[in-house]
Amino acid sequence: MLESYVTPILMSYVNRYIKNLKPSDLQLSLWGGDVVLSKLELKLDVLEQELKLPFTFLSGHIHELRIHVPWTKLGSEPVVITINTMECILKLKDAIQDDHESCGSNSTNRSTTENTKSSVKPRRIQQAAPTDPDLPPGYVQSLIRRVVNNVNIVINNLILKYVEDDIVLSVNITSAECYTVGELWDRAFMDISATDLVLRKVINFSDCTVCLDKRNASGKIEFYQDPLLYKCSFRTRLHFTYDNLNSKMPSVIKIHTLVESLKLSITDQQLPMFIRIMQLGIALYYGEIGSFKDGETEDPTCHNKDMLGNITGAEDETRIDMQFPAQYKGQELYSQQDDEQPQGWVSWAWSFVPAIVSYDDDEEDYLANDPASTMHQQKAQTLKDPIVSVGFYCTKATVTFKLTEMQAESSYYSPQKVKSKEVLCWEQEGTTIEALMMGEPFFDCQIGFVGCRAMCLKGIMGVKDFEENMNRSETEACFFICGENLSTKGLTYLTNSLFDYRSPENNGTRAEFILDAAHHKETYTEIAGMQRFGAFYMDYLYTMENTGGKGSVNQQDFSSGKNEDLGTVQEKSTKSLVIGPLDFRLDSSSVHRILKMVVCALEHEYEPYNRLKPEIKDESEIILNPEELASLEEYIPTRHTSVTLLKCTCTIFMAEFNLLDHLLPIIMGEKNSSNFMNTTNFQPLRPLPSIQILVDKINLEHSVPMYAEQLVHVVSSLSQPSDNLLHYCYVHCYLKILGFQAGLTSLDCSGSYCLPVPVIPTFSTALYGKLLKLPTCWTKRSQIVITEGIFELPNLTVQATRAQTLLLQAIYQSWSHIGNVSSSGINEALMNEVFQTVGVKSKNPLPTLEGSIQNVELKYCSTSLVKCASGTMGSIKICAKAPGDSGKEKWVPLLQGPSDTKDLHSTKWLNESRKPESLLAPDLIAFTIQVPQYMDYCHNSGAVLLCSIQGFAINIDPIIYTWLIYQPQKRTSRHMQQPVVSVPLVTPISKRKEDELSVGSAPLAKQQSYQASEYASSPVKTKTLTESRPLSVPVKTMLNISEGCRSPEERMKEFIGIVWNAVKSLTIQLDVQSCCVFIPNDSLPSPSTIVCGDIPGTVRSWYHGQPSMPGTLVLCLPQIKIISAGHKYMEPLQEIPFVIPRPIIEEGDAFPWTISLHHFSIYTLLGKQVILCLVEPMGCTSTLAVTSQKLIATGPDARHSFVVCLHVDLESLEIKCSNPQVQLFYELADTLNKVWNKIQKKGNLSTSSAYSETMAGPVPSSPVRSSVGTVPPDTSTCSPSADIGTTTEGDSIQAGDDSPFSDSVTLEQTTNNIGGSSGRVSLWMQWVLPKITIKLFAPDPENKGTEVCMVSELEDLSASIDVQDVYTKVKCKIESFNIDHYRSRPGEGWQSGHFEGIFLQCKEKPVPWERVLVFGAMWRCLPFLY
Repeated sequence: MLESYVTPILMSYVNRYIKNLKPSDLQLSLWGGDVVLSKLELKLDVLEQELKLPFTFLSGHIHELRIHVPWTKLGSEPVVITINTMECILKLKDAIQDDHESCGSNSTNRSTTENTKSSVKPRRIQQAAPTDPDLPPGYVQSLIRRVVNNVNIVINNLILKYVEDDIVLSVNITSAECYTVGELWDRAFMDISATDLVLRKVINFSDCTVCLDKRNASGKIEFYQDPLLYKCSFRTRLHFTYDNLNSKMPSVIKIHTLVESLKLSITDQQLPMFIRIMQLGIALYYGEIGSFKDGETEDPTCHNKDMLGNITGAEDETRIDMQFPAQYKGQELYSQQDDEQPQGWVSWAWSFVPAIVSYDDDEEDYLANDPASTMHQQKAQTLKDPIVSVGFYCTKATVTFKLTEMQAESSYYSPQKVKSKEVLCWEQEGTTIEALMMGEPFFDCQIGFVGCRAMCLKGIMGVKDFEENMNRSETEACFFICGENLSTKGLTYLTNSLFDYRSPENNGTRAEFILDAAHHKETYTEIAGMQRFGAFYMDYLYTMENTGGKGSVNQQDFSSGKNEDLGTVQEKSTKSLVIGPLDFRLDSSSVHRILKMVVCALEHEYEPYNRLKPEIKDESEIILNPEELASLEEYIPTRHTSVTLLKCTCTIFMAEFNLLDHLLPIIMGEKNSSNFMNTTNFQPLRPLPSIQILVDKINLEHSVPMYAEQLVHVVSSLSQPSDNLLHYCYVHCYLKILGFQAGLTSLDCSGSYCLPVPVIPTFSTALYGKLLKLPTCWTKRSQIVITEGIFELPNLTVQATRAQTLLLQAIYQSWSHIGNVSSSGINEALMNEVFQTVGVKSKNPLPTLEGSIQNVELKYCSTSLVKCASGTMGSIKICAKAPGDSGKEKWVPLLQGPSDTKDLHSTKWLNESRKPESLLAPDLIAFTIQVPQYMDYCHNSGAVLLCSIQGFAINIDPIIYTWLIYQPQKRTSRHMQQPVVSVPLVTPISKRKEDELSVGSAPLAKQQSYQASEYASSPVKTKTLTESRPLSVPVKTMLNISEGCRSPEERMKEFIGIVWNAVKSLTIQLDVQSCCVFIPNDSLPSPSTIVCGDIPGTVRSWYHGQPSMPGTLVLCLPQIKIISAGHKYMEPLQEIPFVIPRPIIEEGDAFPWTISLHHFSIYTLLGKQVILCLVEPMGCTSTLAVTSQKLIATGPDARHSFVVCLHVDLESLEIKCSNPQVQLFYELADTLNKVWNKIQKKGNLSTSSAYSETMAGPVPSSPVRSSVGTVPPDTSTCSPSADIGTTTEGDSIQAGDDSPFSDSVTLEQTTNNIGGSSGRVSLWMQWVLPKITIKLFAPDPENKGTEVCMVSELEDLSASIDVQDVYTKVKCKIESFNIDHYRSRPGEGWQSGHFEGIFLQCKEKPVPWERVLVFGAMWRCLPFLY
């Protein structure tokens, strides 16, 4: 009798999935208790339809199927279904097939419900068929339930293969068994009772192996790679909770899988395939494969519905469950939920149950979709959404990256073998992946792990840096550490899982779940996540709230096309990621390994999965009525992502070997053909200097509209969209960096670091950017901002001694100079200087330069017509910190801005009271610049530049020279481990004694250098001596030589063309306040009474307070104003983008420019409060006009012809000079010259020789060429005095500059050459100067106390230059030229000298001699004061 009930149920299953079965045969053998079926073919179409995966089954068969039914003990023994060897081959569905089906894996629900309707109907009929009046229905039902709940399924040898392109992914599971268990998870025969509404099952998988191989064009695998995963076993626990005995669906489903040890291995050839499989997973997750992202976008009438946030189809992340009718919701979920294999098979095995679990569903669920039943159906559906919790836990996971190489066997015919070598390993402890969902409205996924680290193994690219025989420690091999270990953390990663003995399910209570967003965010904070995990925590939450109060909104509503209840769905998606304290070490070993992985990943390019649809703007604009618009304003669904990094340490070591030239070109997209072979013996370099960067917190926030396409279509069609709606049409990104600091440290032999030397003290900064979605929809609105960025930097300080900058330079060069292994060595004396031993006082500590900038704010934005930027910089200060006499440090200010330089041009300020620098001083620099996107666009106004720069004060103190000329000296203060490898120096030092130069107030002790001889035996030395010099020289020189091929005229033409394009329609307003330069003869430290950094204040206090003020030359540069024609003054800082009152449409309209310079003066301050003027304050006004005309060009490069006019009106010029001033000049020039020679000799700047060489053309034997080569410059023949003597090169250069008319010759040559067919330039320049007075003072050598003065006067000077194609004309005119001389005796004042003081007299009209005598007498009476 029972048979008539049980048999159809089993029959319906077997018949449904298996082809060509005769039900009568099956029935007979079933009644015997055992069925054995062999060589069965699966019904592939049914499987595809049931599973709804975007895969097609290429083949599927079962070798043997056994069913054992213990008819006599059905109430106490389980039915056992055994499958021996099941094999399936899958591939991705083709696009064509998809489009025919209209939705194989579509996210719209209409087709899905139809599919299920058709597949479910026949099953109903079969199940309802047998009815036996003899058996009481309740008894039968409970018995069937017992049978179903205790079915055992055993699969031996399950083989699944997935093929795509050249990828073959195969999964082989030796055995999988599913059975029912009791409370302690032991095998038992259980049933649901009224007291315990719980069912538990266990699935054990043993020996799971995953292989990933490459097949050739014919489909054969030529050689097999190492398996990705080899013989891994795991166990899964399932826990179902029911509401009552008659529930057809469990109310809570928990499925958790635990793997003790997961060991993945990836070879370089598997890496691109592995990335491809990962992309497949992501594309499936977001529903990008096979179907349109939003099922309804084809139908333009749906647009406004979509916009109101209810095409749930688009947020495919949680749509998994709504594609199945209620009865499958529980089962199929996991197969998509987790990318680990286990869940797929869990669901597969369990899918034998669904028809039985819901064998008595209400008939109305399958009614047609008529409006009357929708509400009822919705209520029924609401009751049925189970809470599903899926978890994957892994105690320890390792991923090993291997490089493979071919090995030919000894015999000719045997196949090639692949030998693999491990290079990189990633270890991870305590991994958790948990997902919790309840139907559509709630989905949450949490991922975390307790700790991880990455290590270098073996060798890379022929460098055997971590081979076994190297005896390197594990800490050296480990380059990335994050989080903690399980031994200290405990089993927190298993909290509340079915494997946690403290979880409610293991203690007989019902679990509580948090299923609303607000409560979830309060509970699962970043802090809570980090307490549970420690290294990484991610929480992804998607919720859909129905504010209309009608229960959860279901998909059927959307497809029924009704509008009234749509505005009530509110969707939210938030992801937050936290990464715990991490330590990242970038040394040669790790950088080369990481880049090698990147190169391998780029080796095979696959077509992307998501075929981007072309952006088609619908012609039929969507017009929203006011109510719809209001509800849209009220709520727009967004996705929000937040990433936080806590306590990062990043250490960048000096490169011990550098083979980046074999990796970087491939990453940059150039194919590298050269076969690379390198085998080098590697010796670790110790001590190894490094840059250490610490960051307290980095926070990145990103938000994007969920349905960007529809939203933008709607908003861009509105005539006046509100700011709120516009805000949501952008992608927004905020980046905050808090507590960033950097310093220098070094790693010694014991593997410990020395104390870091700070270079950049702590600072914070922030960056914000936004980008418009689908800019093509906004073409009609040119004023809409497309991109915008804001950068803020409250303050940034950098401090360093010269030794520290040399060390930084050496670290930079070790990475940028691509050369042989360990070519970049490090000078021991330099290391001693930078890392001083604690407690040992240095004999002569080095000065430190410290620069700081404050309040930098920059803003950038672009529209379809213009790009613009604006910004301010509050202030900048540079000081030098030098050791003082009494042990105290002294501060010497070197640069200060803004500084009040308005009255520094006249010398009165020294005697008047000076206001202290106010804190409310204006910003040092404020600017706004706006450039059109397309220069030649006819309706476009030209570029605009508004800029104002406040006054600067600069102090060129001799301490700068002391800082610049530092050279590492041998010290014995700290004993250093000699590196095994021979190492060249950073700076070439000759073998003889160094004559130390004492400059300024801090003389360096004369010390001998034995440095070079110690390394003289180095085999590497001759090669790398010049190679490890600073980068700038050889590169610059090489550039100059290569550019020498182009003639200077060509370059000049090109330059003029570029400049003209930039300024032809530029509206300019430039306002630069005076910059005052103080050049003292000796150091000027800031007194303690003055605010540190105030340069004028420091000079003034020295002038008044110190009797021995060092001689100081003061250069007051003019304040500059440039304004273009017709432009009215505007504030330099504008809201961007902005419109100017008079835009320039035609090119050339911006001219003439008015340029005015005022308050230029030079004076000297000498000791004892003496001020001597050199150039009295003066200025000039000039007008610059340029017109241009395009020439009719035959070639493709049309040139312009230019007419340039410059008119300069100078104010009167008065120059005075006396002996003390000349002496001061000489001292300053001499000091500068010595320093220059010293620097040149160090090989840091050989500009003069480089330039004089290139002027003459590329001479093959020039010294410049040899310095780039391998021969070290021979400095040993120089005499010791060569240091201090001047070089002839320097002199010759200066002599060239001094000749007054040298310019006009070159000007004529250049302009003649520029003219001609390619483009013509006509120049007309005119200078007008009313008067020049030059006064020279000197003491009379014969008479004590008498002074002599010579006065030259030139009046009404004018000069003009006219350059045309065919001629050049120069005119100079001087109205009068007189030279007179005077002398001053004590008590008499100034009087004319001999011959009435006349020395020379030239005038336009001759002057009668008598009048000269009268004039002479008059002059003599006038007291002439200096």
